Amino acid sequence: MEDGGAQRPHVAILPTPGTGHLFPIAELAKLLVDRHGFTATIITFAESANKTQSNILASLPSAITTVVLPPVSLSDLPPDARIETRISLASARAVPSVRSVLLSLRSSTRLVAFVVDLFASPASEAALELSIPRYVFIPTNLQFLTLMLHFHSLHAATNLDFWQLPEPVRLPGFPPIPGQDILHPLQDRKNPCYKWMLEQARRYRESDGILVNSFDAIEEEAAKLLTGGDATGWPRVYPVGPLIRTRGASREEGAYCIRWLDEQPQGSVIYVSFGSAGTLSTEQLVELAMGLEASGQRFLWVLRSPSDANSAASYFTARSADDPLTYLPEGFLERTKGVGLVVASWAPQIEVLGHAATGGFLSHCGWNSTLESVVNGVPMIAWPLFAEQRMNAVMLVDGVGVALRVKGREDGVVERAEVARLVRELMEGERGKELRKRAKELEAAAAKALAEEDGSSSRALAAVAERWKKYG
Repeated sequence: MEDGGAQRPHVAILPTPGTGHLFPIAELAKLLVDRHGFTATIITFAESANKTQSNILASLPSAITTVVLPPVSLSDLPPDARIETRISLASARAVPSVRSVLLSLRSSTRLVAFVVDLFASPASEAALELSIPRYVFIPTNLQFLTLMLHFHSLHAATNLDFWQLPEPVRLPGFPPIPGQDILHPLQDRKNPCYKWMLEQARRYRESDGILVNSFDAIEEEAAKLLTGGDATGWPRVYPVGPLIRTRGASREEGAYCIRWLDEQPQGSVIYVSFGSAGTLSTEQLVELAMGLEASGQRFLWVLRSPSDANSAASYFTARSADDPLTYLPEGFLERTKGVGLVVASWAPQIEVLGHAATGGFLSHCGWNSTLESVVNGVPMIAWPLFAEQRMNAVMLVDGVGVALRVKGREDGVVERAEVARLVRELMEGERGKELRKRAKELEAAAAKALAEEDGSSSRALAAVAERWKKYG
């Protein structure tokens, strides 16, 4: 730690596993250090250790230190336990270790707050025992937070699962959400995961404040409703986004993507990616390929090996040893040569979305990817897979007005004709022009929100930082 670091306010932050959770946490910590004079410790779970995480943590400023919690046993869980259950239980069982870390930090730093990621709220029990202010960081949006704040009342109002509801769910500040599009972990009351989400929601309401990776202009009505201070009856809510990865990917395969984009006309390429975890079935992969080909549009496709069992098959796994290109339809690469580029598993997404040749994004609607698209003014085709992505799709299409949404068959498969139709509409249709205009408006609004002097998100972060500095 830097000289005098013990006198600077210090915040401890616990992200849950997954790079999509760590990226915004890291950006939050950097802003606290750079703009507000903090030091920070990022606490990680042993189970989430991987090369990508290590690289992210190693790149952080010296004022941000890291601590790895000892592993906890989850051997008593059944093999089919949902990931939200596993993370929640790991957080609860890590309380003694978290308490030890917080005690150590309190003796060596001016510890002013403990911030937990959205699924790690059971670990905040350690801070409660030590009378350390407890905050929650939501790496997704205000819509997710609104659902969780109202979850107990929604739960009490019916005995049905959300997918069985005859009417859409109406959350203050958002368009109606069909029950089947509600957050995936809430779809089965009988699953232990559902009870854990009730527990998470309770702890959100009992926290001292909630930081959200969103900004006022993209969820305007909800921001007004949730940031009204103590009058809302909720903990104070601070929209501090968009917190996205900074540029800097430079490995050779990434450089090749950018060189290829350099050769394409401005705004002519649709970027296709389902994030770091999303996977398609074998049939769906073929339908997507044939649809892209039939669209006649230029495309850059990040292709992952398919999984016929689980759309989140890659969430905690390394890349498949398979070559994903072998799953493409016969002759596809030859027929689309010069029009499309297919890369295996990874592309430098920030650079791709910021490139002048990129004119659209076929996306799974993960919130990190959504913000990265918005920050670069790129309209989307919404193709949600799991987690809160279906809710995000509803908001992006019906609320924000920056996306088109795919329609699948009864079995969920999106056919090639639908793919081709939507890609053409986004890239050269009248609706695509409207979405592009809206995307450019949001791009400007996102930049304004982060402006250091008077941006709404910058003011929100400054407010919570000042609140923390008064502690201790």
